[in-house]
Amino acid sequence: MNPACLRCLRYPLALRPSSQAPFRAFSTTSNLRTSIPTARDTQIVTLPDGRVLSYAEYGPTTGYPIFFFHGYPSSRLEAGPIAHLASRLGLRLIAPDRPGFGLSTFQPGRKITSWPADVSFLASHLGLVRFAVLGGSGGGPYALACAQALPHTQMSAVGVLAGAPPWEAGTKEVLWYSRLAAVAANYAPGALTVVGDAAVRGLRWVVEPEWVRCRLERWLEAVEKKEEQRRKENGGWTEEREHERSTEKDERQSLKTESRCDRLLPLLFEPFAQGAAASVQEAKLLTQSWGFRFEDVKYDRILIWHGTRDVNAPISMIRWMAARLPHCELRESDHTHFTLVDQLEEILAQLLPD
Repeated sequence: MNPACLRCLRYPLALRPSSQAPFRAFSTTSNLRTSIPTARDTQIVTLPDGRVLSYAEYGPTTGYPIFFFHGYPSSRLEAGPIAHLASRLGLRLIAPDRPGFGLSTFQPGRKITSWPADVSFLASHLGLVRFAVLGGSGGGPYALACAQALPHTQMSAVGVLAGAPPWEAGTKEVLWYSRLAAVAANYAPGALTVVGDAAVRGLRWVVEPEWVRCRLERWLEAVEKKEEQRRKENGGWTEEREHERSTEKDERQSLKTESRCDRLLPLLFEPFAQGAAASVQEAKLLTQSWGFRFEDVKYDRILIWHGTRDVNAPISMIRWMAARLPHCELRESDHTHFTLVDQLEEILAQLLPD
């Protein structure tokens, strides 16, 4: 389960069903909802080269702008489950789809270093003079690319949350299936795309029947309860969170049509709205050179939050990278790739200007 899905379970009322017509992936006859578009989470802008860049916004429009770069594979909707944090902190969270994900146009031959230009154009389109950026998981390298390429006066803060590791640091601790996927993406991208498309179609077919959705709903409820218990045991259960949960339960009673599936499935399927090609392309990009030397990233200062128990992005590889970034502060904690989300509100607050 990716971090977006876990956030959806932790903040269960962040995404709600919409009365608008849903987007569908791969099938025009399926009844399965694959996206929950609203006026703010499905916005587009046309880039100078004619491509479409889709993005979502959460929090007050007058709030301080923070660009959130989604994980891998994910989409702009990943920021939806933390919309209430944006409102609470008074920040304007802007989450763009990278090329080929969600509704953004696929870009053949793109590079990680191509991303800052898209971000700069979107910032100009939105009339932003100054902003912060935060890259989560697979979005981390893109935050560093912005730190390397964009004017330092334009960015007030650069953060990386459980970021993807640079493979040049050595892959000894990388999970075997991640190494296998990297080999396939680099040497057989066409075949991997076909397999990916088939897998997503198959998964959509599997979760289509109502009885499957009921079973999935019960399983998600169990996962949510387990997550709540984990946070209680780890001291993450506060009176504020207890009040939050009480409010959520009251709201849930008034939202009879809501289900955990309605919140989770859009996060799961939206990245593949145009197929698996973008995921295969990005797997290749993340496991090759990112296109810039860490020593050349002069932005002061880059904040990296990472868990020492992260098996998806081994801490040894992150330490290797942090040691080469001239102005980097690595903040380690006893978390996994997924439980680091417990600190998200604190992390967002630290990205706001004084």
